[in-house]
Amino acid sequence: MTRPAPPAASHPAPPAATHSAPPTVIHSAPLVLPVSAPPVRDGALAVRRGRVVALGPRAEVLAAWPGREETRWPGTIVAGLVNAHTHLQYTHMAEVGQRVYASFEEWSTAFDEVYHGSAIDWAASALDGARQALRAGTTAAADVVTDLPAATALREAGLGGLPYLETLGDTDASWAESGRERFAAMLDAAGVPMGVSPHAPYTLDTGALREVAGLARARGLRRHIHLAEGAHEREYTVSGTGPLAQMVRELEFDFAILREGGTGLGPTAFLDGLGVLGPECHVAHGVHLDAADRALLRARGTAVALCPRSNRTVGTRAPDVAALLAEGNPIAVGTDSLSSSPSLDLLEDVALLRDLATRQGYRAGDLDRRLVEAATLGGARALGIAGGLAPGGPADFAVFDVSPAREPYRTLIEEGPGRCVATAVGGELIWDQRTAATVGC
Repeated sequence: MTRPAPPAASHPAPPAATHSAPPTVIHSAPLVLPVSAPPVRDGALAVRRGRVVALGPRAEVLAAWPGREETRWPGTIVAGLVNAHTHLQYTHMAEVGQRVYASFEEWSTAFDEVYHGSAIDWAASALDGARQALRAGTTAAADVVTDLPAATALREAGLGGLPYLETLGDTDASWAESGRERFAAMLDAAGVPMGVSPHAPYTLDTGALREVAGLARARGLRRHIHLAEGAHEREYTVSGTGPLAQMVRELEFDFAILREGGTGLGPTAFLDGLGVLGPECHVAHGVHLDAADRALLRARGTAVALCPRSNRTVGTRAPDVAALLAEGNPIAVGTDSLSSSPSLDLLEDVALLRDLATRQGYRAGDLDRRLVEAATLGGARALGIAGGLAPGGPADFAVFDVSPAREPYRTLIEEGPGRCVATAVGGELIWDQRTAATVGC
């Protein structure tokens, strides 16, 4: 996982030349969009040991680092995109995501038929998804892993970020009998650092949810959970009724919420009472959040990863992007998986969020900038990693062949989808369209 670096001067003096000194490489373009700092016209960044050692006008960087190798890119160099919610292992279930469903429950049925009825190589599927994300400018991701063979996909593809081990289906009794031990053993066997992902308020029993959150805190692990995705989630947690309650009964899960007739709390307050929320947690979707829910998430420092194309596919309404922005909720952007979305191109979701916010009445002039920030800095903060481009920070960036002449954030949103020509993680070019190859993985 990429770690934040201490701040450094904008243009540090070049080191004295030695035979063992690592090479410094300069990447330049008509526009550099650090996101964490103002855009730089005819800009450049110098990279050494996987970190940015200088960023600014090209002429100044070249003068400070004379004789260094320069790669001149077309268009715009942008801070790496962070996909804050995806399930890369479902890449080879794309057939499920190619239609629009009438309801979340209908989509769930279609998903289960393929998930349980097909022989899928989860490791290969996840690695394919990671490489698709890289080719769209993603440098880090929050990847929810249900089947352990998919856990190493981010590392194998050269992506940063964090896999989150998912758990679902345990009653309090089954969790105590074997679920707790099984989940801990999977975390230990993963072979890579992981976060934890209790799936949703309606797929784990109350005590199991509380214990998963406690296990994460005890081990110092980050948390990620689906929240307020479907229209019937509130009815389920408040009164233990509705289509989700019926689905849980049909799966023969004897959950306390069903036995006790609900908790009287909406999903957000329910999870908060169990210790799930907090600054080390971010939630996915947040479609059916009311003002009180949004206020509670802000108070807890819990970011919301918005996945609007997935919401459209599974038949739920759109998130209230305008309210989240206006009220100051921390937000990020995710594609979800190909089982509920047409692609892993994060900028496609950013473009839809822009359209939604405009139609919902957001009129401030900062919309484009804030949505690009959500897809970069917002995702990084949700995962607890460094984001943006700055001296001393990781050299994670993407190059988009888009016009540098117009307003940069709006141009990236409107022209960027499908036009990534290179992606670098830790200064290493992992995707380079010039060679039409994903390299180094």
